[in-house]
Amino acid sequence: MTKKITVIGAGVAGLASAIRLQHEGYEVTILEKGTAPGGKMNRIDVDGYKFDLGPTIVMMPELYREVFELAGRDPEDYIPMQRLDPMYSGYFDNGQKQYQVTNDLVRNIEMFEEISDEDAEGFMRYLSDLYHRFNIAKKHFLQRPFRNKKDFYNPFMIGQGMKLKTLNNAENLMKKYIKDKRMRQMISFQTLYIGISPFKGPSLYTIIPMIEFLYGVWFIKGGMRTMASGMERLFKEMGGKIEYGTSVDHIVIEDKEAVGVSAEGRFMPSDYVMCNADFPYAMKHLVREPEHKGKYQDEKIDRMDYSCSCFVLYLGMDRKYPEIDNVHNFVFSEDLDANINGIFDGEMLEDPSLYMYIASKMDESLAPEGKDGLYILMPVSDTSTMEYEWTDEVSRMYRDKIIRKISMLPGMENFEQEIISETMMTPLEFEGRFNAYNGATFGLRPTLTQSNHLRPQSKATHCDNLYFTGSSTHPGAGVPIVLLSSKIAVEELLKDDNHR
Repeated sequence: MTKKITVIGAGVAGLASAIRLQHEGYEVTILEKGTAPGGKMNRIDVDGYKFDLGPTIVMMPELYREVFELAGRDPEDYIPMQRLDPMYSGYFDNGQKQYQVTNDLVRNIEMFEEISDEDAEGFMRYLSDLYHRFNIAKKHFLQRPFRNKKDFYNPFMIGQGMKLKTLNNAENLMKKYIKDKRMRQMISFQTLYIGISPFKGPSLYTIIPMIEFLYGVWFIKGGMRTMASGMERLFKEMGGKIEYGTSVDHIVIEDKEAVGVSAEGRFMPSDYVMCNADFPYAMKHLVREPEHKGKYQDEKIDRMDYSCSCFVLYLGMDRKYPEIDNVHNFVFSEDLDANINGIFDGEMLEDPSLYMYIASKMDESLAPEGKDGLYILMPVSDTSTMEYEWTDEVSRMYRDKIIRKISMLPGMENFEQEIISETMMTPLEFEGRFNAYNGATFGLRPTLTQSNHLRPQSKATHCDNLYFTGSSTHPGAGVPIVLLSSKIAVEELLKDDNHR
């Protein structure tokens, strides 16, 4: 008799896990409280403009393709991709100084040589050193679980961990290689991709820009929502079922075994449960009995460190913007150090740094003819860190700061007058819509004490037949890493089922 598996949530990791499990011969049903696949990898459609809601930057495309290849499909039929060159622009001096960053080694060396030969040499050392650490992390840490303490605390693994040299922070590591502060900032700020400060994030996370430099940044036709829709389509083609508009009340655990879920007041039995709800939310609200929570009791969940959140504007514009060269654009604060410290200290932000994404530059179907849609993201504190309360007034104030900042870019002087459609997403909406605990867009902050074996693992520790996947579990946040999370979680489930 075919075993049944319930997957809670149709986020990226939930969909990828469901595809892998369906491929292994299980009968898989996804329960999703929303009306569309993807979780934060969703889309906002308004007034003829189509915006990616959350993630926008495609790195490590082989991990995106792997889910489709596993099922014997051609990824191009589901997620047609092309590489971006340049990858992004970085703006300084209130937008007056622009750097274009590519993954063409020759052009990058020329950019660094304009600063100094010493920094160009340091950039090459950075790529070499971080590539070595990346291979260690990929082989021994990112693609394996830590089910027991001995999986990490053994001579071999401790030796590999020492090679990663993670005790330094990302910013201090970059100082070893690159002296020019702006060039350094354009590399170390990428720790914000996973919601942690470069001043507090382990130095290993400087592999993020290294991956961009070596493997490029890609664009999926139709935007990131295409990935979620493609996985949904594949899952259904394989015989999987998705129930939208179905909220899970709690995971039903009997005799220390998960036996199904309670959803919309009805019991839905299954042999295994794969939970893609944000881990802190799931442990606090879906796993009800303290004896099944293990060390993740409610008090500990509240004490844990959370990533930053985001305030996002989705703006439909009355024209196109040839003055802005690239799809991805980073507009840096005049004092980036103070800005980043303010985010993680919970302060009201005076001079924010911004990320502007113009997907309609690559795919004109994402905006009405002759117009662009602008996605502008401002990193802000999570709600537990904020020293202020998020209100409509705060939204308006930050919105005005964003408008002023973007208006300083070349050709954007009349930016505010050219807005014809406006939508926003706040930390409160990330929390309410996606159960992101404390509105933390990237889940648990990947500090040293919340990484690898110290991060929540796939397999539940105090009951059987329950597994977790997603950005707050090992190995962490970011779409490629979340896809690895789903792979690890499925392998853990298979290991237990085969053992039985």
